[in-house]
Amino acid sequence: MRILIVTQYFWPESFRINDLALGMRDRGHDVTVLTGLPNYPDGNLYPGYSLLSRRETYDGIRIKRVPLIPRGNSNGPRLLANYASFAALASVLGPFRCRQEYDIVLTFQASPVTVALPAMIMKWRRHVPMLMWVQDLWPESLSATGAVKSPWVLKQVDRFVRQAYRQSARVLVQSEGFISHVESRGVSRDRIDYMPNWAEDFFRPVTLADDAPEHAEMPPGFRILFAGNIGKGQAFDTILAAAEKTRTRPDIQWVVLGDGRDRERVAAEIERRELTATVHLLGRRPVESMPWYYAAADALLITLTKAPIFAMTIPSKVQSCLASGKPILAALDGEGARVVAESKAGLVGPAEDADRLARHAVALADMSVTDRDTMGRRARSFYEEQFDRGLVLDRFETIMHDVTGDSQRCAA
Repeated sequence: MRILIVTQYFWPESFRINDLALGMRDRGHDVTVLTGLPNYPDGNLYPGYSLLSRRETYDGIRIKRVPLIPRGNSNGPRLLANYASFAALASVLGPFRCRQEYDIVLTFQASPVTVALPAMIMKWRRHVPMLMWVQDLWPESLSATGAVKSPWVLKQVDRFVRQAYRQSARVLVQSEGFISHVESRGVSRDRIDYMPNWAEDFFRPVTLADDAPEHAEMPPGFRILFAGNIGKGQAFDTILAAAEKTRTRPDIQWVVLGDGRDRERVAAEIERRELTATVHLLGRRPVESMPWYYAAADALLITLTKAPIFAMTIPSKVQSCLASGKPILAALDGEGARVVAESKAGLVGPAEDADRLARHAVALADMSVTDRDTMGRRARSFYEEQFDRGLVLDRFETIMHDVTGDSQRCAA
């Protein structure tokens, strides 16, 4: 099948859509990607790219690039320009740069939802069905993070979301918690499919030698590792408050691998709260190296702020942590909490509950190695049963063949 993927983010940026594209290629499908210039997360164009960069290949996948305004420091006006420039230029240039025939268009809808505009243009120009893989709920994510407060703007975004969903033969959701949201936008239940994220194949249990460099990079003690974005949505104040409560247990070390818009504030808070002995910001590492850092940790930390939209989401970190076969320490609500609890792979409490997070950290630290290893094995087993890459790709192929064989589904 000839698949056109429309996504603002693609390799060498690290997003789940990269792995889906490779999986479809491996299964014999012809894959083309319409995308922008790589600039996430630092906000600057990656080395080797310029506004004139137009096309390249990635392991047999054709990439058609359009210019965009880099996100810079991701402040409001610059981020809006980044979103709008890709949506506009991909809509105008996409039909010219993607001239071949396609059987289906897949929209990878992480933020922003405006990525659906060029996808709809390609759907109409090529007269093929469109699938929309929803990773983030708009306009709820805008209001939850405080990025947009204007009721009028949120209403216009909601109208666009409804139109994008209507134009989709199927709406694929990464969490079952998204289903009611999509239904409330006028989509019948039979046009909604649950298609969760998975972890890249390199996320797996690994064994580190005692002299491995990852051990040396991390402080001695019971290591609780947070890996990922340092942002408002990750509830770092909850982590720091929990670290204050475990100050009397200097063996409990909170380690952060990552970067993000909130990093400078978090670093200042660590100094102000006098937590430098137990909270460590080690910076970002390549995602491919994460399994070895996970292996050097004793527990993996997942936190989100308390908001209805986050309660509906399964953070992609959940799958990565489960796949790595390590105990999980979490402060989450809703779907993410349900997955951790059902897997019996760790301890989970409510979002932003620093008291519970601190108590659970102490409980894990005091637990026997045998019991923690049992949690890790449960994590890996649950991942293989629920989120295995092959199972999800099977589901996606079935959906593609279903919609391309039913012209009524893709009527505008």
